Amino acid sequence: MREAADAGARLVQFPEGAIVYPDPDAMPAADGGTVSWTETAWDVIGAEEEAIRLLARELGIWVVFGTIRPLAPAALPRNSLLVVSDQGEITARYDKRILSHTEATRLYSPGSEPVVFEIDGLRVGCALCIEANFPELFAQYEALDVDVVLLSVMVDDAARAVVAQAYGTLFNYWIGYSVPAQFGSTAPAGVIGPGGRWLARCPAEDRPALAVTDLDLDAGDRDIAIGLRLARPWRRLARAQSRKAGLIG
Repeated sequence: MREAADAGARLVQFPEGAIVYPDPDAMPAADGGTVSWTETAWDVIGAEEEAIRLLARELGIWVVFGTIRPLAPAALPRNSLLVVSDQGEITARYDKRILSHTEATRLYSPGSEPVVFEIDGLRVGCALCIEANFPELFAQYEALDVDVVLLSVMVDDAARAVVAQAYGTLFNYWIGYSVPAQFGSTAPAGVIGPGGRWLARCPAEDRPALAVTDLDLDAGDRDIAIGLRLARPWRRLARAQSRKAGLIG
């Protein structure tokens, strides 16, 4: 966060599970094949979240990071992204809506809603890891008129970064792609532009790094300008006409 602030960033994005990413096989068992969360140190997780919140306020930057949020005592927790403003306030929480088989059967309760927040005139949506395999979620964000989707993952999978790049091409918005440092050599974190081009990317090395770029709705780069001001409005019109004609659902 300090390095991002020094680089002039207004928002810094971290991966899924940035605070903690539990191994279900290492956790106590509960009924029905799920894990037991009774021994979870929620106070420690909360203290880490609070430290991030306070540092965001000190640095004057927005922060989005992966964590786990408890629900009522009888419910499984949620795999979430917390959105912290430059004032140190938690302004939104995105709960992962589509879970992997292991997550759904052993670990978490699913979320149900998209999340969109605004920073410096840009509308920003959130998605987590395996949700990259469900294009309808990203189409929904396009319909919600977002400018950016932050996709935070916890996977060593080069193909997922290619899918993320495809969404930048198909929906003509920016994609923030964040992975843990230990997966950096496979698919480095970075920022994809509305035309599908990687605008900034971390080194292909298994170490912490930053990818920093400007997001400008009035950008003069040809591919970004075409994506934002020509391709996106035309594709919206084409989709609407195709739905009306019954060609697509």
